[in-house]
Amino acid sequence: MAKASYQDYVRLMHKIADVRNALALLGWDQETYMPPKGAAFRAQQSATLSGISHDLFVAPATGDLLHALLEDQSLDWEQRRNVTLTLEDYDRACCYNTSFVERKSMAVSNAHHAWVGAREANDFGLFRQALEEVVTLTREEATLLGYTGHPYDALLNLYEPGATTAELNVLFADIRRQLVGYVQELGQRTQVSNEFMYRHYPERRQWDFGIELLKEMQYDLEAGRQDISAHPFTTNFSMQDVRVTTRVNEQDLHSMIWGCIHEGGHALYEQGLLPQNYGLPAGEACSLGIHESQSRLWENMVGRSLPYWKRNYPRLQAVFPESLGTVSLDQFYKGINQVNPSLIRTEADELTYHFHIMIRFEIEKSLMDGSLEVRDLPEIWRQRYQEYLGLEVKNDFHGVLQDIHWCHGSIGYFPTYSLGSFYAVQFYNQALKDIPDLEQLTEQGNLLPLRAWLGEKIHRKGRLKTARELCTEITGEPLNAAHFMRYARNKFDAIYNKP
Repeated sequence: MAKASYQDYVRLMHKIADVRNALALLGWDQETYMPPKGAAFRAQQSATLSGISHDLFVAPATGDLLHALLEDQSLDWEQRRNVTLTLEDYDRACCYNTSFVERKSMAVSNAHHAWVGAREANDFGLFRQALEEVVTLTREEATLLGYTGHPYDALLNLYEPGATTAELNVLFADIRRQLVGYVQELGQRTQVSNEFMYRHYPERRQWDFGIELLKEMQYDLEAGRQDISAHPFTTNFSMQDVRVTTRVNEQDLHSMIWGCIHEGGHALYEQGLLPQNYGLPAGEACSLGIHESQSRLWENMVGRSLPYWKRNYPRLQAVFPESLGTVSLDQFYKGINQVNPSLIRTEADELTYHFHIMIRFEIEKSLMDGSLEVRDLPEIWRQRYQEYLGLEVKNDFHGVLQDIHWCHGSIGYFPTYSLGSFYAVQFYNQALKDIPDLEQLTEQGNLLPLRAWLGEKIHRKGRLKTARELCTEITGEPLNAAHFMRYARNKFDAIYNKP
C-alpha cells in the first residue's frame, strides 16, 4: 500500500468541501428564491447530501489517513495543525451516525419551511411541532457529543470551541449588572430622537445605497452578491463566492443600512481567507465569536461612528432629500445611536442588544436541560422581555418567531453574538493603535487600511489559532469585556451629554 501523503488529505478535504458547499447552495436558494412547493423535495435533497458528506468524512479510511499523517515528520507546522484540527473534527463527527445526520437535516429543512409560514401567519402554533422535533434531535446531539457540565456545553463547543456554560453565566451576569444601571442612567439624561429613521425611504434607492456601502467596505462583488431574505445572513461556497442578504423596510432605514454593513463584515472575513486553503481548517473561520467580531466591528465601531457618517451622510441626504434634507449630521449621528429598549434583536442598539442575547441564552439552556419545553416558549419569551427590557410582546412575529436560528437547529449559537461584540471593541482598539490615522482615513472613505489590517491579523489565519490565542496575539490579552464597557461609556456619555 502506498504511503499516505498530505496531498491525499488535501484532495479528500476538497471533495468533502465540494459536497458541503453544494448543500450550502441549496440552503441559500431555499432562503432566497426557492418556490414554496419545492420545500418537501428540498428537505430530501439536503438530507441526502448531508448523509453523503458525513459518510465521506467519517469513513474509516479518513481516520486512518489522518492518524498516519500525524506520524509524518516531514509535515510543517501549518500542515500538522490542519491535520490535527481535522482529526478533532473527525472524532466529533464520528459521534453521529448517518441516520442521525439525515434525520436532523430533514427536520431542519422542514422547520425552516414551517417557520416562514408561521411568521407570515404570526402564529407560533404553526411552527411548534417542527421546532419540537429539532429540539428533540438537538438534545440527542448533546448526548451524542458528550459533556461534563451542562448539556449546553456540547452545543456551545460547536460554535465557540472551549467556551462553557459556567463561564458564560459569570460573564453575562457581570455585563447585565453593569448595563442595567448604565442604561437606566442614560434614560435619565436628555434624550435623542431618531424619528427621522421612520419616514418614507423608497426600496430601490435604499438597495442601491446599500450596494455602495458594501463597495466602500471593499466587498468584492465579483466574488459575491446581495439578495433579499426574511432574515439577513451571509453564506459562502468558496472564498470567491461569498453571498450576503438583507431586508428592506420602506418605513425604517435601519434594516437595510446596518444589515448591509453587518453582513458585509461577515463576508469580508470569508473573502479574506486564502483560496489555497479551501476545504482545510486554515481556510475556515476561527470561531463564530471571532466571525461575529468582524460584523459587529464594521456595524458599530465603523458604521455607527461619526467619522464614517461625516463621509457618508451627505451622500445619504442626496439620495433621500425629502426625508433627511433638514436633519443635521449631529442629529443623525445621535439618532442612529439612540439607546432605547426594543423588541427586535437585529435592530437593537449596542447596549440593550446584549439583553436580547441573554434572554436567548437562558431559554436555550433551559430547552437543553429539559426544564423548559417548546410549548412554553411564547410565554417565557414574554416574561423575559418584560423582566429584562420592560417591554410587552404583543405577538409572535415580533417575539419568539423573529430569529431563524432555532429552525436551523443552531442552538448554542446566540452567545457568540455578545462575545463577538466584546472581541470587536478589543480588536478595534488595537487597530487604532496600529493605524494612528484610522479615523481620518474613515472620514475620507478610505476603508482599505482597516480591511487589510483585519485580513492580516485575523482573516488569513483561519482556524490555525484558537480564539483565545488569536485575541492574545493581536491585543496582548485574552478576551476582556472591560474594553467594551469603557468604549460604551465613552461613546454614550458623549452622545447623551454627561453632565
